[in-house]
Amino acid sequence: MTTLSAPPSEAFDDVATARRRARPWRWAAGLALAAVAAQLAWFLVNNDRFEWDVVARYLFEPTVLSGLATTVLLAVVAMAIGSVVGGLLAAAQLSDFAPLRWAATVYVGVFRGIPPLVQLIFWFNLAYLLPRISIGIPFGPEFASWDANTVITPLTAAVIGLSLVESAYMAEIIRAGLLGVDSGQRDAAKAMGLTPAQTFARVVLPQAMRVIIPPSGSQFISVLKGTALVSVIAMADLLHSVQVIYNRTYQIVPLLIVACLWYLVVVTVLTIGQRWLERHFSRGHTAATSARRPTVSTSDGAAA
Repeated sequence: MTTLSAPPSEAFDDVATARRRARPWRWAAGLALAAVAAQLAWFLVNNDRFEWDVVARYLFEPTVLSGLATTVLLAVVAMAIGSVVGGLLAAAQLSDFAPLRWAATVYVGVFRGIPPLVQLIFWFNLAYLLPRISIGIPFGPEFASWDANTVITPLTAAVIGLSLVESAYMAEIIRAGLLGVDSGQRDAAKAMGLTPAQTFARVVLPQAMRVIIPPSGSQFISVLKGTALVSVIAMADLLHSVQVIYNRTYQIVPLLIVACLWYLVVVTVLTIGQRWLERHFSRGHTAATSARRPTVSTSDGAAA
């Protein structure tokens, strides 16, 4: 326990009678922010070109809600596939088998380095390179084949493109989380007689999740917003749905506001869920940190 004693010449202020120090810069910053907020509110309310009545009319339009459902579905599927593939890639990068480690490193480098929009367009035009997609033995017989134009639809191209990008990012997130667990934890589990599988499931993974959850939640939010890119391949997501409407009505700004509002709603819900998961997986760590906090004692023996 660390004990700090103040010099006898220094007198301690009575906390009960102490007054808060004046911070004029905080008052100035607060007033400036309030002025900016008031100006922004006035702009939103008094500018008729926002056409809030049009926003209210199309906010719950069936085609918009259908596009919203497609956006959420794409994000969930891409995150699920990306997490599974990313976990395998992370294990491969941590493997002692050098060829597997090199292959995983190249995969992550390639799919993190190419912009998602380029990948979406590439996969949508895969039929140019592969007119037929087949399954079989390399350089041997084929078991089955399909026309690429039939298989590669806007939906499949979107799932493939987003999942590949997501898997590369999730591989790095999971790898960092696993490396963040102290090696002594594995040694202690081995000394207790736990198998490697039990060590991973009961010791390593619960501690790694505290590091993995925050960036994974942010990555899920990023892929949700990234689904707007699939509108370039005519995928009927949220952005494409409002584009179809404003191409007919020429009410561009109100329809874009509709899309923005729905993106904000979904992201807010996901952020709340992310915060809950962070608190859930950091409970033991927070308690341990509080227990290790040193006690500071004053010269009269009172502990602080």
